[in-house]
Amino acid sequence: MALPWTLHGDGKAVGANEVVAPGARLTWPRTIGLGMQHVVAMFGATFLVPVLTGFPPTTTLFFSGIGTLLFLLITKNRLPSYLGSSFAFIAPITAAVASEGMGGALFGVLAVGVLLALVGVIVQLTGTGWIDALMPPVVAGAIVALIGFNLAPAAKNNFVQAPLTAIITLAAVILSTVLFRGILGRLSIVIGVVVGYIAAVISGEVKFEAVEKAAWIGLPEFHLAGNPFANPALWGVLPAFLPVVLVLIAENVGHIRGVAQMTDPSVNKLTGRALLSDGVATVLAGFGGGSGTTTYGENIGVMAATRVYSTAAYWVAGIFAVLLGLSPKVGAVINTIPAGVLGGVTTALYGLIGIIGVKIWLDNKVDFSKPVNQFTAATALIIGIADYTWVTGGGVSFNGIALGTIAAIVIYHLMTLIARWRKTA
Repeated sequence: MALPWTLHGDGKAVGANEVVAPGARLTWPRTIGLGMQHVVAMFGATFLVPVLTGFPPTTTLFFSGIGTLLFLLITKNRLPSYLGSSFAFIAPITAAVASEGMGGALFGVLAVGVLLALVGVIVQLTGTGWIDALMPPVVAGAIVALIGFNLAPAAKNNFVQAPLTAIITLAAVILSTVLFRGILGRLSIVIGVVVGYIAAVISGEVKFEAVEKAAWIGLPEFHLAGNPFANPALWGVLPAFLPVVLVLIAENVGHIRGVAQMTDPSVNKLTGRALLSDGVATVLAGFGGGSGTTTYGENIGVMAATRVYSTAAYWVAGIFAVLLGLSPKVGAVINTIPAGVLGGVTTALYGLIGIIGVKIWLDNKVDFSKPVNQFTAATALIIGIADYTWVTGGGVSFNGIALGTIAAIVIYHLMTLIARWRKTA
């Protein structure tokens, strides 16, 4: 069977004003090298999510690889993307694990995947206009920002356990961003973790007993999602998880538009398939013990730097991620990362998630002289950052992310509706 990619030019070089389209490729040695580069780009962020939430790292890697391969199949090999762990899941997973255990958290992940897949089907049939109407830039930016800033206490809790290691890690992240260019500059989080880890080893904070006992090859540690019909209390975790769907929609749509701008505008027609693919990948992860997935900005950066948008490289990355997931030794090493390293890297990382929301406002020139934009963003951010909580009479709990998301959507549309009514009254 013929492979679906055509050779770009001589397969060895990319011209100054050229890009390698999704349906093309370079020679296989170069394509494999690019695929490995995508693995390096996604690895730091993908393994941090399970480390921060207590999920098995190799299981998350395994499902991220499987999800990426499914994404490529469902989008007909026309949309380059790596589906790594979404940081939007960290806060709700942490809350759900504390109250209902890992099974409860996985039920939340699974529910998000089902809803995202349904959104994908609807978008495939109707287009993305209704998404833009529901979440204009001021709303989308507020939701992304409050999810990042809501995690600040978690970063602090790790930071204070080993302040010196945390400071070394944070400094390494910041300095590598400034000192290095190209792919190294984009891997500042990974570099920070490595430098901080070395410092932690020197100071005796890392224990290697579990690494020595772990096998090189073996199945990941699978866990089943909880059954809400057998344990109705699990329904109470959903309010914290459902806002994540809005973030995943925004991330996927932004990724597709970026790729379309660099390659072919017709890629935008794949938005519904992309959302469906991410939903299916997240459902699988929720069933088996992995974290929910999303398109990865780190890999978008690699494509922008190399101008190679070939989906062949992502097949290589997905397959290699699956292989990493089949090594318990890799998971054991990842689990040795101490609190100080996590505190340093998440101080920057969670803040960056928040700043991505601010960037959405800047890129779309949101006018904050308008009261509707002021109150939408201000109220949502305070609710999210302070982590307001509301427990209903039925015992269902809404945390700051859920309440902040609801506030952003309701305030914007209510104020807009009233303003229009006043003009016509």
